[in-house]
Amino acid sequence: MQETPVTLLNARELAAWRGFLRVHSGLVRQLNAELEASHALPLAHYEVLFHLDAAPSHRLTMSELAQSVLLSQSGVTRLVDRLVRSGLVVREGCAEDRRVMYARLTEEGHQALCDARPTLIEGVRQRFLAHFDEDELDVLADAWERVRPGATD
Repeated sequence: MQETPVTLLNARELAAWRGFLRVHSGLVRQLNAELEASHALPLAHYEVLFHLDAAPSHRLTMSELAQSVLLSQSGVTRLVDRLVRSGLVVREGCAEDRRVMYARLTEEGHQALCDARPTLIEGVRQRFLAHFDEDELDVLADAWERVRPGATD
């Protein structure tokens, strides 16, 4: 079988891609460590609580939640199982469709989110936002919006 020729990334493309990967990985690792140390709340748990807090009635279907946090259905199910065991989330059935299951934020979950929010915000500001001026942040926000449709389908 013959291989299809591939044009390698040039130095600029490679630097942009590798830079993105390194920064993303490092920031996630550092923010996760800060949230774990200060609040015993991993970043992935924070993200689920954040999305539930913003949702109508503080609840989302499991498939909506999986899409929001960019996890597989099974991955979000396991994560929600852990949040249920810790009392931060409850599962609720849907009266109209017994196949649908909701995850709903509890008062304890809302409080955990509120407690952890300043740590995360300060970490994001210090570790990421502080490196850019307002014009650069606008450029970055625009760039992510251009990339997002193909990256989140």
